[in-house]
Amino acid sequence: MTLFLFPSFLSKPFMMALSNSSWRLPQPSFFLVGILGLEESQHWIALPLGALYLLALVGNVTILFIIWTDPSLHQPMYLFLAMLAAIDLVLASSTAPKAFAVLLVHAYEIGYIVCLVQMFFIHAFSSMESGVLVAMALDRYVAICHPLHHSIILHPGAIRCIGVAVLLRGLLLLLPFPFLLRRLTFCRATIIGHAYCEHMAVVKLACSETTVNRAYGLAVALLVVGIDILAIGISYAHILQAVLKVPGGEARLKAFSTCGSHVCVILVFYVPGMFSFLTHRFGHHVPHHIHVLLATLYLLLPPALNPLVYGVKTQQIRQRVLRVFYTKGLI
Repeated sequence: MTLFLFPSFLSKPFMMALSNSSWRLPQPSFFLVGILGLEESQHWIALPLGALYLLALVGNVTILFIIWTDPSLHQPMYLFLAMLAAIDLVLASSTAPKAFAVLLVHAYEIGYIVCLVQMFFIHAFSSMESGVLVAMALDRYVAICHPLHHSIILHPGAIRCIGVAVLLRGLLLLLPFPFLLRRLTFCRATIIGHAYCEHMAVVKLACSETTVNRAYGLAVALLVVGIDILAIGISYAHILQAVLKVPGGEARLKAFSTCGSHVCVILVFYVPGMFSFLTHRFGHHVPHHIHVLLATLYLLLPPALNPLVYGVKTQQIRQRVLRVFYTKGLI
């Protein structure tokens, strides 16, 4: 077992010397160093991240509980919302505990297999979240453009098929990631400048050929994000076209309001995600600590904000949340 003394491990001269050393390990341990450049402030940064994680846990569990216990909410929109809440719980829980350990108690080391498992869960469930956002856009399209056929098109069987398809796509597309990484050789210090295991950050540590890893990672990202954004864009183009044909400003406003919460969730999910993806490949001039902060927020901010957005924007959810807390208050 290799021992390192911290915080000497984070000192620049020590890290340079370690990075220039050379050894060959079939299954090395990785070292997550958190946010390089902000070492003195990491424990303070962990506090708002902890608040986001707590908010994500409470909010998404509340959403799941309300939808599960209220039969009137067993409709496509709310079933997709329940899927989103479940995915957000897994996504946040895959990232936050280890990130807090790194930032708060300097538990930098993470096992090789544990790192690959965390990386798989993060990327697979990010893909699933993107798929659920497409399904929610489809639901809004059918509800606004084909309201009379909504229950026929999106019947319970169709909802189950969509859920299974989203799950299988996330698992099958991302399953090669850990296997492709296992074929790489690491002959330098396995220091990851993140608070969690991220695919490209691990690939960059390898001293063997990584063309296949980089090409497959890029192909998956373009396939998932490209197709999903295109599908969402087409859905909302048809929605916009249909809404503009509706006579009366009040009717249009009501139609737009039904899509408002979904648009907010889409922006919160895709904007920081695209920034992180592009920075890894092209953003060589972006300060590293900015990249790491945004990459971490990308995994914690949507799970924390999604329940709030839907709680505020969706009247049925808001009323039932208030009813639950009001009833408990009376008890």
